[in-house]
Amino acid sequence: MQTKYDENAYSALLERIYSITPSVQNVGFSGDAYKPGLAGMQAFDARLGHPWKQYRCIHVAGTNGKGSVASMIAAALAGGEAAGGGSAAGGSDAGGGSTAGGPRGLRVGLYTSPHLVDFRERMKVVTASGWTMPSKEEVWEFFQSYLCSGSGELDFQRLSFFEMTTGLAFWWFARQGVDVAVIEAGLGGRLDSTNIITPELSVITSIGLDHCALLGSTRAAIAGEKAGIFKPGVPALVATEDPETAPVFRKVAARVGATLHFADSVAPETLAAMFPDGPALDEAAILSRMDLRGPCQKQNLHTVLVALSILREETKRKNRQKCSWSPVLKGDLVQKSPKMHLVPCFEGGPSAKNAKNASGPLNPQTKPAFLGDLATAIERTAEITGLRGRWEKLCSTPEVVCDIAHNPPALEINFGRLREIQHGGNGGRPLTIVYGIMADKDLAGIAPLMPEGARYILVAPAIPRALPAVELQKRLKELRPDLATETAPSVAAAVEKAVSEASHRTFIYIGGSTFVVTEAIEYFELHNSVKK
Repeated sequence: MQTKYDENAYSALLERIYSITPSVQNVGFSGDAYKPGLAGMQAFDARLGHPWKQYRCIHVAGTNGKGSVASMIAAALAGGEAAGGGSAAGGSDAGGGSTAGGPRGLRVGLYTSPHLVDFRERMKVVTASGWTMPSKEEVWEFFQSYLCSGSGELDFQRLSFFEMTTGLAFWWFARQGVDVAVIEAGLGGRLDSTNIITPELSVITSIGLDHCALLGSTRAAIAGEKAGIFKPGVPALVATEDPETAPVFRKVAARVGATLHFADSVAPETLAAMFPDGPALDEAAILSRMDLRGPCQKQNLHTVLVALSILREETKRKNRQKCSWSPVLKGDLVQKSPKMHLVPCFEGGPSAKNAKNASGPLNPQTKPAFLGDLATAIERTAEITGLRGRWEKLCSTPEVVCDIAHNPPALEINFGRLREIQHGGNGGRPLTIVYGIMADKDLAGIAPLMPEGARYILVAPAIPRALPAVELQKRLKELRPDLATETAPSVAAAVEKAVSEASHRTFIYIGGSTFVVTEAIEYFELHNSVKK
């Protein structure tokens, strides 16, 4: 294999990677795509020099909402006030994001999955100014340094695609000098490749029935797998307390020695009291201004605010006399020395030792970044982090929204909102749904949730795992004979048909699969029709 970087060599590298180590995203949990257990990842991490130990980590797992929660936490820790300006959705090779605001908070690594267009989207460095992802040259360097033999041939050491991208993310975050990394678990938690880290906080967003063949057939069993991210002495936060899963979380937390919190047990007024040095906390106002949309974001936002309050109190308790700088939640900024890695914290003033050794003096002109800055950052989460496909508006006339929800718990929420749109004031709105699904998904559990009276254009995205549109139509006729369904040869054809035949009042929803959303986004970007 060629050892010098160029575009053709990079393309050949990706083709080789995808052919030898197919991703779960493309082929499902089969063969070499999914490797449960941590032994392979631990060995790879040792070869990389345990890069995640160079920064603090926050670990996020859950059935639904974990990408949104991870991104909101990253945006909040990056902090900063919006100063106007627009945004870019990652158009350059290295990433994109807003030019609004200035660097006021932490330098945050963000690792999420799946990606929509480019696998480098999984790993981003987030600041108040926006986000970047690894350059192609950096990806090339990583594979040449750690996953190629002396002759330049790829040597994957039986690693999965997810293990390789996780290693790449951890390595790149260390190279980028991030202060903290927010790490989203891939599947489950206990045996997930990301579970080699010891975080500052473990967060679980929701528990639903998905990937049951691998994680268990009950919510309690799945909760046990998610709780596998709990670590001794590390606080754990679960979004909701319910009779089926709460006993599991309590049992695991007690066994490992983790302090357990449930976000929904913290009242908004109690949460507001945890941030006494900022303006009054108004979750409803934040939610109304957020660029992440969708019915699930209310719970996600509350979970994020509770997570931030826990980080604040924990670091206050543990690091009052030894943290280096804390521009995010309170305190002055100490300039960091390029020759030393100062441990970041989220609360408290700088220690005398770090103040003495830092390359610059304390800056008395630095304004504390109070809650108002955090709220502003959270409201700009999609802009700051580049997160897409969460009730994202792709077009205004007609109104087109896409969402990556793909399992019954998430789709039940989205379909409920669609019914509200369909039957709302002024006679409601005509509803068109462009829908496709992977062959392994629970269509029997999804079909009863699908809104009646809508027009369904069924599709199969261009991926082997997709259920053919004709087969999807056949199965839906058996499960829901009342639905009006038709098929289209591609996602692009379905979107074009839906848009061209829509009235000015029609609401178009695109979803069912990440791949359907990806192809829809590509269609609108190709036609320059994305209108946020």
